[in-house]
Amino acid sequence: MDKLIYLDNAATTSLGQEALEEMMPYLKENYSNPSSVYGFAQKGKKAVEDARGVIAAALGAKDREIYFTGGGSESDNWALKGVAAALQDKGKHIITSKIEHHAVLHTCGYLERQGYEVTYLDVDENGLVSPEAVEASIRPDTILISIMFANNEIGTIEPIEKIGEVASRHKVLFHTDAVQAFGHIPIDVEKMHIDLLSASGHKFHGPKGIGFLYIKDGVKLDSLIHGGAQERSRRAGTHNVPGIVGIGAAVQSAIQKMQANAEKETAIRDYAIDRILKEVPYARLNGDRTERLPNNINICFRFIEGESMLIMLDQKGICASSGSACTSGSLDPSHVLLAIGLPHEIAHGSLRMTLSEETTKEDMDYVIDSIKQIVERLRSMSPLYEDFVRSNQQ
Repeated sequence: MDKLIYLDNAATTSLGQEALEEMMPYLKENYSNPSSVYGFAQKGKKAVEDARGVIAAALGAKDREIYFTGGGSESDNWALKGVAAALQDKGKHIITSKIEHHAVLHTCGYLERQGYEVTYLDVDENGLVSPEAVEASIRPDTILISIMFANNEIGTIEPIEKIGEVASRHKVLFHTDAVQAFGHIPIDVEKMHIDLLSASGHKFHGPKGIGFLYIKDGVKLDSLIHGGAQERSRRAGTHNVPGIVGIGAAVQSAIQKMQANAEKETAIRDYAIDRILKEVPYARLNGDRTERLPNNINICFRFIEGESMLIMLDQKGICASSGSACTSGSLDPSHVLLAIGLPHEIAHGSLRMTLSEETTKEDMDYVIDSIKQIVERLRSMSPLYEDFVRSNQQ
């Protein structure tokens, strides 16, 4: 393929050069198990703790509050199942939203089958969770509130600080799935009253297979993975030293470049959204226009099947998606788009494009010109579109 424009950075990102260079020695020369006591292992142990310190500093947390995991899904599972098990004597009620990632929603479903009760909050047409609705749902037996920091499909950034204040005031633990947000927008766990936070390295140019869970000091949480005494005896398993070193380097780079990257991505994002909405009829932006991740564009095109559009974009060297990579292959429309009130037939025509700092305005001009051609072609084959046009001409 002569041309490749990668616009699926919410699914995964390329491995950053900084992360790759830091990882290489721990893939070959410094291969020791950092839990070992001999001198050869100490370099790996120090590298693990250095990475922990970098991540803690990025969140305004303490080093000992960062626990390494296998990724965002494990971190979400651990937060929800761990709190549920530890606090079941206090209560069995959990609050979340209808637009969470499936790592949270499916875990909630599992807990319901174990006798827990879950309140799934509605969102508004932009995907925003109301802090007032959160507060109104709290009961004496509520043990956890889990609301994502930013939505992985439509990019909406939630009012996390206000929700955290509500949780803190009612002395209910607050978890946020920050997989899409961490490394892209500022997060301060103390200021935002966050007790637990999940993140994953491959969403900000770190390696796959490594993530972390922030656990505030004093939070009771049962272990998810049992075995050895790693991670202060809370998460068993030999440390993935190359992965941990890689995520540490990726965090360092992301924090240093965050403001510049956000400004660049936001400018290109808004330029692309404006062009599409102006030049493609019957297109709709999904998600909040301003309270939005810097790199997220999610648009529905009426009278179009999103999968057909993706195939035709791929033929032009453009990588995008119709929603979360975790539901790829599903024929059902996005649960997020249905939750913000879109009917099935419109939700099926969604296109998600997530930029990186390497995406240029020229890239997006090529993409938008391609979208216009593809939409026109697909609509020319749609009986529904023909009927719609005919009825509007009468």
